Amino acid sequence: MANKPDKIFATPMQSVNDFAFDEAVADVFPDMIQRSVPGYESIIHTIGEIASRHVTTHSRVYDLGASLGAASLSIARATSHHPCEIIAVDNSEAMTDRCKRIVAGFSLPNPIKVVCDDIQNIHIENASMVVMNFTMQFIPPNDRIAMLTKIFDGLNPGGVLVLSEKISHPSEAGNELLIDLHHQFKRNNGYSELEISQKRAALENVMLIDTFSDHEQRLHKVGFADVVMWFKCYNFTSLVAIKS
Repeated sequence: MANKPDKIFATPMQSVNDFAFDEAVADVFPDMIQRSVPGYESIIHTIGEIASRHVTTHSRVYDLGASLGAASLSIARATSHHPCEIIAVDNSEAMTDRCKRIVAGFSLPNPIKVVCDDIQNIHIENASMVVMNFTMQFIPPNDRIAMLTKIFDGLNPGGVLVLSEKISHPSEAGNELLIDLHHQFKRNNGYSELEISQKRAALENVMLIDTFSDHEQRLHKVGFADVVMWFKCYNFTSLVAIKS
């Protein structure tokens, strides 16, 4: 069945409310994410590839900010050779309700437990892999070190964190170039100037992004031995942080 098209910002709004992962967004999320994030399918596929290399038998995998469970499903399919527990967490009831229905529609080699909760409340233990796929950018900046510390402490030796984020560039000119390229990507995918402008306004107060250097320094600060950028397109990146 075709994805429902994203028309959330297609009509003029007198005032644009802060973006929220509510029923309206959950309803069109697959279309929204595909048309808004360059390389999203490649990121999801590669999360499975990374899982096939790093997930260990009888360990746990945490998908934090799981939305509709795309990363969890990729992991489940890629780890048939290693029985493990996959825990998909999101604080949006609209997202987790749909995620549960989607997951139930597949016969998976490893089960996915879907949890509706704030990821900052989740205790992480016996983890061989943690995924934050465009999630950290919605956590208050002052809480990000604590979140990473919790993840690092809960990972087993050799475990990995996959962190995908929209980032900013240190120079103003470079940053504007990346923003312009991303907006053109959205235009090419059928979004109007009105949709681009209103969504940008909706995200302004809730999606607070960092530079790659900010992410790298925080990850090393909490103890990760290596940080590998494996994907970048415009102002979107994905990296693997490895615990020795």
